[in-house]
Parts: sequence; C-alpha cells; structure tokens
Amino acid sequence: MRIESSVTSISWIPSEAVQGMSRLPFEMVAHYDPPLPDRIEDLDALAAGDRFRFANELRAWIEVEQGRIVAYGYSGGGRIGSTTLRLAGKTATFAAVALPDRQQVPVVTDGCVRFVQTAGGRTGVPAPRRVKYPPFVQISAPLAWTTLGLTVRTDGSSSHDVVGASSFPRHWIYDEEGRLVLKSGLVDSKSWSQRAFGRHTPWGDEDSPAMVTEVESALERELSARIMRGGSKPSMGTLRKDQTLVSEGDSGSDVFLLLDGVLTVEVKGAVLGQLGPGAVLGERAVIEGGNRTATVRALTPCRVATISGKDLDPRVLAELSTGHRREGSAR
Repeated sequence: MRIESSVTSISWIPSEAVQGMSRLPFEMVAHYDPPLPDRIEDLDALAAGDRFRFANELRAWIEVEQGRIVAYGYSGGGRIGSTTLRLAGKTATFAAVALPDRQQVPVVTDGCVRFVQTAGGRTGVPAPRRVKYPPFVQISAPLAWTTLGLTVRTDGSSSHDVVGASSFPRHWIYDEEGRLVLKSGLVDSKSWSQRAFGRHTPWGDEDSPAMVTEVESALERELSARIMRGGSKPSMGTLRKDQTLVSEGDSGSDVFLLLDGVLTVEVKGAVLGQLGPGAVLGERAVIEGGNRTATVRALTPCRVATISGKDLDPRVLAELSTGHRREGSAR
C-alpha cells in the first residue's frame, strides 16, 4: 500500500513587509503581492500568475506491506517566481534564481518516516548592502527559503512542521489538502537583506529558526480589509519586544489589527496563547462595557493598526467576540 502526503509553503511580499528606508525605493520600482488564497487549488496557476516569489512543495510517500515500511521517497520540490520592476514607465520581469533543493536523508523509525526539505533561492534583482570590508558595498541578492518537515505514518496519518525559514518575505504554510494552516509570525527585511548570504543560509549549513503562528479566522480576514481599506484610516504603530499593548482591567474603545509580529494574551498572569499577523483584537472591551479582559504583550517587535471601535459594525464585533472568548475559556 502506498501512502502519500504533502506540505507546501508559499513565500510572498505583503504591503506591510518592507519597512524603513527600503520602503520608498521598493514602492517606486517594485511591487507588493496581492494576498494569497486561503486554499491552494492550483499551484501551477499561482506560479503562472506571478502570485508568489518562492514555493517549497514537499511531497513524500511510503510503501507499506503487512504493517512494515518497505520503500519511501521524496516527490515535489521548490518552485521559483519572478521580480517585476517598473523602469522609466515600462515594466521588466526578472526570473529568480533557484538553488538546489536540499532533501535530507529520510529518518525511518517504528511506524513512520520523517522527511525534511529546504527550497528557495535568490531574488531576480540584486540589491546593494553594506559590508565591513572595502569597497564597503556589495551588489548581490540575499537568499529566501523555507525548511519543511513531514512525517508520514503507516496508519495513513501524517503531520508537518516548519524547521526553519528566512526572515523575509512572509511564508504561508498549506497542508496536504491545500488549506492554509500556519503563517510566519515576523518579517524582518532589514536583517534579511544584511545577513541572508553564504554560510548564513541552509546552503552554507546554517538555517534560521522559524516562528510560526496559527491562522486567523475568515471573519478576521474580512474585518482586516475593512480596517485597512474602509472609510476611516487606522493609525499605525509599533511595539518593542515585551511592550504592553493593553492591560487587563484598563478601559479602552479601540480595536487592533496585528500586521506583523507575535503577541501573547494573558489573564491574571497566565498566558492563554499567542496571536500572529492578521489577528484582530480588542473587540470585547468595545461591546462589553469598555474594560479590557486580558493583557496583550509583544513577544516580538510588532506592527499594529489601531481604529476606534465606533468605526466598525457592532454586529461584526459581536460575532468576532463569540469566536474568540479566550479569556472565558481560561476561567
């Protein structure tokens, strides 16, 4: 009996991914990517439509006879995208450069096989970066990648994880049915542009740990679009690591959209969970009397959009609150 499974990461550049001095030249000549779908129906079509920069499609199989694993192997592999620039009123598209996929030797244990695959490459257009030696500027493209793990079991089940990833761009993870299940929590274009070269990459035998978060709800995605592109313009702010966004018991009437980074939710000092990019929070204080029901703190540096709860439909906020109820479940 043959058992197959897969996990796929797609790497893309959302509008909030580039910050600082790099943002202006990026917006002048380059482009952001539109949001990816919640479900992959056709990866080839996404590639043909220039919807992503890189994709890592880890597919693997095992052959089982009388409960024993008799054969196994990889299938799938990396997919490369392109970079489109606007130059003198015209557009030019540059193909990215794929590096060889790194597929670790499968690890066979009792009842399962674990596969690990790294895929990625260089962006299509090089960029200047500072170095410590003359001439102190180097023109080269940093590397982007993900390293995915997949465990396939003799009972037909499988599981996946993100072993490592570059700190730029954003990485979305899809399960074997093509459903979006995880997101990279933090994008750091500055450190990526300065460090993701040579030995500081999987092709130099050094990976970067990946911080991934659960996916926000469909309602949060809908509400985030209203916050960012509705009639009232949100204010943008940043949080340092360990800085508090709101404190339990404080009054407040604002709603927050986490654009980048990871937040922790705490009640009476106990951590209930973590929130990643796309999460909308703060709605309970708006609809339940104005007091914050939890302390929300930055686990990493974060970027947050803030809007008055009065500018949002109270019925939508009530529905969102019903789906959250993080604080009540802790009690």
